[in-house]
Amino acid sequence: MDFAVCVPTLNAQDTWDEFSAALKSQTIRPKEVLIIDSSSSDGTAEKALADGFRVVKISRSEFRHGATRQLALEVGAKCDLLVFLTQDAILANRGALATLLKMFEDPKVGAAYGRQLPRKGAGPIEAHARLFNYPPLSNTRSKETISSLGFKTIFFSNSFGAYRLQALKDVGGFQSELEFGEDTVAAARLILAGWKIAYVAEAQVFHSHELSWKEEFRRYQKVGELHSQQGWLLDHFGGATGEGSRFILSELRLLIRAAPLSIPISLLRAGCKYFGYKRGQRKVAFGRSRKGREHPGMAISGKTQ
Repeated sequence: MDFAVCVPTLNAQDTWDEFSAALKSQTIRPKEVLIIDSSSSDGTAEKALADGFRVVKISRSEFRHGATRQLALEVGAKCDLLVFLTQDAILANRGALATLLKMFEDPKVGAAYGRQLPRKGAGPIEAHARLFNYPPLSNTRSKETISSLGFKTIFFSNSFGAYRLQALKDVGGFQSELEFGEDTVAAARLILAGWKIAYVAEAQVFHSHELSWKEEFRRYQKVGELHSQQGWLLDHFGGATGEGSRFILSELRLLIRAAPLSIPISLLRAGCKYFGYKRGQRKVAFGRSRKGREHPGMAISGKTQ
């Protein structure tokens, strides 16, 4: 099966050389590398062109996570599989793409994503987020795992994720209006349509961030907005509160051993996430009336309309 790679970029100069070298060193080569650049001012587009990649430029005001990924479906090379990366997700070894895409040998797999490892120099709190959400054991999820995994069934990341292109198109692609969580919504649609999602722990990238308090708050506000705007996610997959509690306890256990002085910071950040999430929910609730709880273009059974 042939595949293409899509990378949204904005001023990627700091990581570009390492990112590009890792991508070009892979044991399998994509039919196309599509760079969707949001009018970078640091020469990112020029570097991408020099590396032999195709560049499509958009204005910064046009960028939305959903719309930009949907653009890749519309203007990218016609392939069986489409891989998404972010500009700071560095493929960890030469076989990372081959290992990820091998999962599509199973004709029932509609999407697969790899393991994200903490970047070099990551602190304990930053590293824990990756180690908790991206464990060392692979798994495959489907409709049958909803009862046991709940919302975790649709955990997915376009920082290093691949889709069977026809399956993605059959469930409507990405919702262009989404500012955040387009990968979660696409994963949910695939699951409800009967496809499987694979987590491939052996396919790895280095990718993590040290978020400020403000960035942490805003991120979880966006999560709260997504869950309120897309109420059908909670209807079908349940809430995510249990997973949040497990995350906090796991982080505290790690910090007790490795960095006890960071425990107060961890607790304060947990509160920041909680209030950000709640603010996002309230923002949606007060900003507009709900438009029903069934998701667009999909019946309750999960079949496309």
